[in-house]
Amino acid sequence: MKINAVSIRPGNVLEHKNKLWAVTKIQHTQPGKGGAYMQVEMKDIKSGTKLNERFRSAEDVERVRLDQKNYQYLYMDGDLLTLMDPDSYEQVSVTKELVGEPIVYLKDGMMISVESYEGKPVSATLPETAVQEVAEADPVVKGQTAASSYKPAVLDNGVRVLVPPFIATGDKIVVRTADSTYVERAK
Repeated sequence: MKINAVSIRPGNVLEHKNKLWAVTKIQHTQPGKGGAYMQVEMKDIKSGTKLNERFRSAEDVERVRLDQKNYQYLYMDGDLLTLMDPDSYEQVSVTKELVGEPIVYLKDGMMISVESYEGKPVSATLPETAVQEVAEADPVVKGQTAASSYKPAVLDNGVRVLVPPFIATGDKIVVRTADSTYVERAK
């Protein structure tokens, strides 16, 4: 579907130079001389390479519609994740690279959102947050609670995060899967 360059938003997937690109950043620029343009930073969905491209405001670009479906994670076999469609019980396999770094939060039975283009998976996304147990946490230093300081902790999956001083070893916390940051204590 053709859209005007001014309508480009982060998260859109564009077909440009016979490749699929995910838009990561945009900047609308109105120079003193000449026409306005959009400075767009894009990432190739397949290879992960980045591209900075300028589109004139009046220019049309091809926006791609991706099919999105939720699958349940079953198991990992080498570099492949086996997922199941909860409606039809059909199993599909996707590579670990589609998930990326957040794969450390993957647990049995977790729901994963898979985006595909013409039947071929192009990205897989874990839920926004995950509940993890704190395996190691430094003890609280007396007098440190007055300032809003964070201390390092290691989760049960080996990931290091910064947590508030009141979090202790054995506590369950909610962590943002995209950047491994502390959200709150699990309820």
